[in-house]
Amino acid sequence: MRRWGLNAWAPWLLAIVALAWPVWALLNWAVFQAVWVADLPACQAAVGQGACWGVVAEKWRVILFGRYPSTLWWRPALATVLWTAALWLCTSPRFSMRARATALAVALPLGLVLMGGQLGPWALTEAVPTGQWGGLPLTLLISICVFLLACPLALLLALGRHFGRGWLGRVCAVYIDVARALPLVSVLFLAAYVLPRLLKGSSFEPDLLWRVVATIAFFTAAYLAEVLRGGFQAVPRSQYTAALALGLSPAQAVAHVVLPQALRLAAPNLVNSFITLFKDCSLVAIVALFELTGSLGLAVSGDVQWRDFYLEALLFVAVVYWVYCRALAKQTTTSHHALEQKF
Repeated sequence: MRRWGLNAWAPWLLAIVALAWPVWALLNWAVFQAVWVADLPACQAAVGQGACWGVVAEKWRVILFGRYPSTLWWRPALATVLWTAALWLCTSPRFSMRARATALAVALPLGLVLMGGQLGPWALTEAVPTGQWGGLPLTLLISICVFLLACPLALLLALGRHFGRGWLGRVCAVYIDVARALPLVSVLFLAAYVLPRLLKGSSFEPDLLWRVVATIAFFTAAYLAEVLRGGFQAVPRSQYTAALALGLSPAQAVAHVVLPQALRLAAPNLVNSFITLFKDCSLVAIVALFELTGSLGLAVSGDVQWRDFYLEALLFVAVVYWVYCRALAKQTTTSHHALEQKF
């Protein structure tokens, strides 16, 4: 009996002994020997011994809001709060679909008014062009707009590939396969440099931000379509057949019987796709749209005095990403359990 107890505890004791020194060294660097105020001489003196979190205290506004005018930082801050609350509402099981759609329909245009200063009849005192938007609000805006635009197209592609026959199913399959074969970087260069040449001279010349959003939406729709098709395939065929036997038309059977079950089954993977999209927005920095990661480069890499403390600033950005991804994942898990109990 004693031998069994020793064998059971031995791996844990070995793990504790092996991790004790690395954990202590990390805590000593990140907490005990760290500099917490924006004191450059103190940070330089602590190099190699402790972290310099003073770079976050010094540069957090530029990291979070990019090149947005410093006198108007309250506007992107408020837009970030609105869009974060809308995301929380959309993934919360405590609210109806109508409440979620209403929250998003109100928060998105109101946040655009705050960011740009003008949207139709709504206007603020000073307009800010999209070229100066950046940081966390730009990351949220791109990911939300791309997802909203990609979902309807993805649903059509999934329906066409799963239920379509003949040329319709083949067209949907070709679109999905071609879009998934393209790297996102090439799609961004297409939006930034190819589309302006194609639209040159026409009356419709959208801004770079909206060109990027549209092209990423067409790209993302292919991935979401396969997620939704997996949900359709998970619904037993007998559900569709039984709905037809009850007198429903094929369209009614899909809309009222198959689609709700498929969406419920695909919900965790859809949120996982949104989380991936939220992080992939960092690639838009290559076309001069400085979202959260790009703003980090603007804030730290361009400052000779604080450049040596890029790691600490990068860890701060990583924590921001983790908070959002963790919150979305937790909300989705709760929502999925609520739907399972309901159905």
